[in-house]
Amino acid sequence: MEILHESTDSKGTFYIEKSGKRLAEMTYSKAGADKIIIDHTEVSEELKGQGAGKKLVVAAVEKARKEGFKILPLCPFAKATIQKDASLQDVLA
Repeated sequence: MEILHESTDSKGTFYIEKSGKRLAEMTYSKAGADKIIIDHTEVSEELKGQGAGKKLVVAAVEKARKEGFKILPLCPFAKATIQKDASLQDVLA
């Protein structure tokens, strides 16, 4: 399950695609140079129960660590995922 990423100056998306169709995505907005706000996570029925949503959150956390920014998870799923796993909490804003 490959996690892809795209971004503009103000927004971004981590997503999983298969045969040109998005099966899961997590969107965020940039809040300055050092923070992103995760606002939505959605996983298709095809990927439900396979950990796709958590993989998207983990990809964002890994990118935050690598690039030195913080994450504010307003999306209930992303917030719960980070709160349940102490190893992901070092990037919280």
